[in-house]
Amino acid sequence: MQIIHTVQALREWRKTAGRVAFVPTMGNLHEGHMALVREAKKHADSVVVSIFVNRLQFGQGEDFDKYPRTLQQDADKLAAEGVAVVFAPDEKELYPRVEQRYNVEPPHLQNELCGKFRPGHFRGVATVVTKLFNIVAPDAACFGKKDYQQLAVIKGFVEDLNFNIDIIPVDTGRAPDGLALSSRNQYLSEAERAEAPRLYRELQQAAAALKSGATDYVAIETAATDALTAAGWSVDYFEIRHADNLAVARAGDKKLVVLAAARLGSTRLIDNLEVTLV
Repeated sequence: MQIIHTVQALREWRKTAGRVAFVPTMGNLHEGHMALVREAKKHADSVVVSIFVNRLQFGQGEDFDKYPRTLQQDADKLAAEGVAVVFAPDEKELYPRVEQRYNVEPPHLQNELCGKFRPGHFRGVATVVTKLFNIVAPDAACFGKKDYQQLAVIKGFVEDLNFNIDIIPVDTGRAPDGLALSSRNQYLSEAERAEAPRLYRELQQAAAALKSGATDYVAIETAATDALTAAGWSVDYFEIRHADNLAVARAGDKKLVVLAAARLGSTRLIDNLEVTLV
């Protein structure tokens, strides 16, 4: 496995690489990332994983400076999975100017759900992923469904900007108790970690209500929000949306997704659950 730090060297490697699948990450890799890598291997001759903590997608007061940088440990894990290249540029390599002058601006969706609480986040995601797509030139790219809104944004700009890349969604990796795998789980205290699976249980209860025929979406959302709040969570949102485009769900929609974001102590957790009605 090669660790490549420059755009020029990555492009030189790419010339003879055949079909490439790509997994963009910010590092501090866990089993959820490994699931993305294993899926990527099914779709290409070689897999490239990028490791880059992208300043543009962090808001004021967020954890950019303390986000774990664990390149050597990450590289060891990826080598064991048979990854061909780790692309690990520094900030100056990926952003040669102090300020990024041109950005990829998502539509109104960037200001809803997580975007309502993290202004500019999805602009930062869309911009860096576009840059990485242009550098790596992958045939396919894998993204986890845990970041469901991010996945929707990426699928949208790939379609609108005519990227010839297959976007492959990968199911959310979970701990045995249901907690969605995330690098931020390590910030939870022992007591918070024991409480954290409640978020997924509330999603499951909402999904069960929908499958039983409940159509009062606001009542379902409110009940879950109240239950989380009573258990000590600070809820950003708990919403039922259309799974394809994240529009507000309407009666009669068959493909739904229940999405939630809430803080437990100082740690913000997100999760979702798709629901298909018959």
